[in-house]
Amino acid sequence: MLEQPFFGRRLKQLRTERGLSQAALAGDGMSTGYLSRLESGARKPTPRAVDHLAAQLGADVSVFDEEAVGDSLSQALAIAASLESDETLEALERALTADAGTDQDPPLRWQALWLVARWHRRHNRQERERDLLEELVALGERLGQPALRVRGLAQLARCLRARGEIGRAAEVAAAAHRLAREHALAVPDVAASLLALVSVESEAGRLADARTHADELTALTADRRDTLWAEALWTGAAVRVRQGDPESAQTLLDQALAGFPSTGNLDLWTRLRVAAARLHTQKSPPELDTAERYLEQAESGLAFLGIPALEQDVTSLRAELAFQGGRFADARALLDRVRGAVPQMTYRNRVRLDILDGRLLIVEGEEQAGLDRMRALAEEAQASANIDLAADIWRLLAETLSGTRDRA
Repeated sequence: MLEQPFFGRRLKQLRTERGLSQAALAGDGMSTGYLSRLESGARKPTPRAVDHLAAQLGADVSVFDEEAVGDSLSQALAIAASLESDETLEALERALTADAGTDQDPPLRWQALWLVARWHRRHNRQERERDLLEELVALGERLGQPALRVRGLAQLARCLRARGEIGRAAEVAAAAHRLAREHALAVPDVAASLLALVSVESEAGRLADARTHADELTALTADRRDTLWAEALWTGAAVRVRQGDPESAQTLLDQALAGFPSTGNLDLWTRLRVAAARLHTQKSPPELDTAERYLEQAESGLAFLGIPALEQDVTSLRAELAFQGGRFADARALLDRVRGAVPQMTYRNRVRLDILDGRLLIVEGEEQAGLDRMRALAEEAQASANIDLAADIWRLLAETLSGTRDRA
């Protein structure tokens, strides 16, 4: 006889996967009350009940076997780890769902959660990524392994930041950094905690703290020439941009651009060029030709990556270049193209789109609508502790109004 409560959890999971109500699954051979008690674990299943339910599900009775479910997760994990594709990771996520609540092998489940969360991050499915990382962090706490705890916390902080949840992201990132230092973890784990912490501090407008931690990060990774090193330089550059020091930022970013090859990580190589293009649009005056050159390089990488979120970022940046070049009709067409697709960008980049929309409304003669839009964005950013972003919005609003009146 199969044991409860595993049988009940597994039965409910199989039923909901197939979109069946309790009445539909029970059919003519079982009462819904009895089925409900089976799912809650209040009744033990009889062999006859198991046979009936398997037939209703269109499956073999082995689908209820606890060991088979555990084997399914380990097999799916092995396949996904050796060949990461949408198909293998979808299968791994299904195995994770089937394994939920069995508690057979927590380290195995942690590894599976990590891979599936990373897959959702690549596709910018932030809500699902956050849910998986929340479970991953809780599991890391149970396992009591500092390195696993730090990795989970650091990644959760970055996910929360991308969603615009800055207050919670700051708490999580600080906890990751504290743990990494307390346990004297290896450089990659300390660096991961710092990357998360600096990005959140910058977003929250705590630029002095962000600069201190960015300098700690670049010193920590100075002897490397890998992804961590390039990300450290990029992060340090981003802080300096927000401190109003674009020349110092360019020095750091140029090191990463020159020293990190596309063969190291094409995704990062491409994002570095997007960052460089954006940096040159933010200079005073903007260096649009240089930005265009970096954007063309980024597009050469995009052709091989197929990452919708990154493609949207590049199109958005092209719209900003068109705006700054006075090609307002082109800017509007590019903006509408991005807004017509399902948004897959980070919170900050989605706000950038809305800022550009507000600026275009102003130059297109709908000044009040543009003003209202940008004021609402600034107030929303400030309310969610994105102080730095709110300041950017007010600055861009002032620049747009001034430019419009000068042209008039």
